[in-house]
Amino acid sequence: MWAIEGGRIHIDGTAFPVDLPRLPDVRIGGVPARVVQASSSSLSVIVPPGLESGPAPISIAGVAGGTLFIDVAGQFATGLHQVDNPVFDRDGNLYVTYSGTRGQQVPVSIFRVRPDGTRESFSSGIVNPTSTAIDRDGRLYVSSRFEGTVYRVQADGVVESFATDLGIPCGLAFAADGSLFVGDRSGTIFRIDRGGHARPFASLPGSIAAFHLALGPDDMLYVAGPTLSSRDAIYRIDPDGGVTTRFEGFGRPQGLAFDADGVLFAIEALAGVSGLYRMPENRAPELVLSGPGLIGVAFDPNGGLVVCSNDTVYRRAGDWHPLRARR
Repeated sequence: MWAIEGGRIHIDGTAFPVDLPRLPDVRIGGVPARVVQASSSSLSVIVPPGLESGPAPISIAGVAGGTLFIDVAGQFATGLHQVDNPVFDRDGNLYVTYSGTRGQQVPVSIFRVRPDGTRESFSSGIVNPTSTAIDRDGRLYVSSRFEGTVYRVQADGVVESFATDLGIPCGLAFAADGSLFVGDRSGTIFRIDRGGHARPFASLPGSIAAFHLALGPDDMLYVAGPTLSSRDAIYRIDPDGGVTTRFEGFGRPQGLAFDADGVLFAIEALAGVSGLYRMPENRAPELVLSGPGLIGVAFDPNGGLVVCSNDTVYRRAGDWHPLRARR
């Protein structure tokens, strides 16, 4: 199992002692964990803060049997302001943003986090950096929802305007031919050629927050645009701009990413059920991580996974595992 502090994990079993005056005493890594739901066959508990990263044993007072473990993901980078996915380059460096409040000029717009966790200033001068993407030549692109512009960032951090007049540009994703999809949260998906010329590609309902984009292995574009509804859609757009619904039922879906096997992962950010879901085609979404206030997700070149809240990135190397255990 994999978890971050504040996440909810589920423990399945039999004969849990729930008929006593108090709920079962559950500890993770020796630290008391709050039980939020209990039955004789299932317990839901909140992962406490202060745990060290790595395997942590779970104990339940009055319950015998083999010890369960969860793998606690440690903080990888903090002091950020993310509003979409971070992005890895081919060398495993992670690019994260400090977006700030609307119109705020911050000292550093983009940070680069080395594979060893060292964070360094990378680029300044972009107001409200929002979404990031890397092209096939390894260059970083960043949208500014304040300026209506997508910037291209050189290897030394110097920025240049790539495309302008894009409304409120948020999500970015590159197509196989090198063109760039940009999601304007008012409802337009633009397709920008390699020369920076934009044309409308598809239309969707507008979003209250941002559009989040990912290109699938099927060359379809996947889009999440959270609204005020408790049931939002993840859309699939074909190469001709035709829009269908990939899934409907999440509350405020946000960051999207595909793993090395071509499986879609999505963040559901509705308060109380925020989490990362694995979404195989033609199967129900599977919760793989529960955590408060999650925004984005990204896979590194070696298959490792990061998730991020507004201000913190958490990292887990290697394969993910569902957050459910049996005793």
